[in-house]
Amino acid sequence: MRILLIGASGHVGSAAAAALRPRHELIEAGRTSTPAVDITDEASITALLDATGNVDAIIVAAGSVPFRPLEQLTRDDYLAAFTGKVLSQLDVVRLGLPYLSDGGSLTLTSGVLARDAIATGAAASMANGALEAYVMAAAPELPRSIRINAVSPGVLAEATGYHDAFAGFPQVTDDEVGRAYVRAVEGVGTGRVIEVG
Repeated sequence: MRILLIGASGHVGSAAAAALRPRHELIEAGRTSTPAVDITDEASITALLDATGNVDAIIVAAGSVPFRPLEQLTRDDYLAAFTGKVLSQLDVVRLGLPYLSDGGSLTLTSGVLARDAIATGAAASMANGALEAYVMAAAPELPRSIRINAVSPGVLAEATGYHDAFAGFPQVTDDEVGRAYVRAVEGVGTGRVIEVG
């Protein structure tokens, strides 16, 4: 398969890339790659898709959210979480559909905070939950037998900078996360959240 992976250089994207690269033709994109993309900018997404052409799968392993105590979160913080993690991935879906083969797949990335909480994580939980609800609702309406799923990874063992914020959470390996993306792309399920950890 020919797969476009957006966010390939991040912790989660690197795990997905390592698992998929030996199995498929992988086009790896990010803010500083060639080709480059900023998923908060529709024109940038369209330019990437035009440069890439038709693909069998699109994976988005990118997105950002602010982490602040609940009482300090502002409307702008929530808007930044929605724009940076939810709307950006939904724009890739919307704009990417014409570039997908019949029976192709879309894989979005949410995260453990959709089902568990940490201090300062309310905006991230909101964004992850929104993505997971969207995947469930969008699946039955996608045309041409295109599938959509989300991978929801826990805290990566290799991402040591996050361990203190997720004290006591089970840690997952890059290999476990990578296998979830393989399952999303090569499997037959749709409208599902594949939880890792």
